[in-house]
Amino acid sequence: MNTLINYFQHQLQEEAETARKMLERVPADKLDWQPHPKSMSLVRLATHVAEIPNWIPLVTEKDELDFAKGDYSPHPINNSKDLLDYLEKNVKEGTEALDRATDDILDKPWTMRSGEEIYVSSTKGEVLRMSLSQIIHHRAQLGVYLRLLDIPIPGSYGPSADEN
Repeated sequence: MNTLINYFQHQLQEEAETARKMLERVPADKLDWQPHPKSMSLVRLATHVAEIPNWIPLVTEKDELDFAKGDYSPHPINNSKDLLDYLEKNVKEGTEALDRATDDILDKPWTMRSGEEIYVSSTKGEVLRMSLSQIIHHRAQLGVYLRLLDIPIPGSYGPSADEN
């Protein structure tokens, strides 16, 4: 039986595969590099790409994320192996959360906040969609970082200019 949860499971696997190819190219000797003072460092951006699959259990199994309560802190990454291990851990946890979920949760409300300040308030289904979109969005940012560092970019939905 095809369900929306099945769709999210399939999308997570596809986006994780592409994220993995991108994260494999993050150079350990450039982790502190950033293209602009207002930009995230390379390690922070790459860590963010790797952590997003772990938003899935936050969405499917909880009703909110409140940064003011200390519900979140970035995972320390010191090298490429740490980064890839972190991605794999989060993809596994995201996959397992989707395995436990059913479509009936998708219309329930979910909120991301910091105390009284609300960043996102939507249905769990919309937040799951947004989470997968965030993987794509930040992976594209990471591609720009790698390009600026003259590191060949892997293809996402077909070959990249570096693969032709």
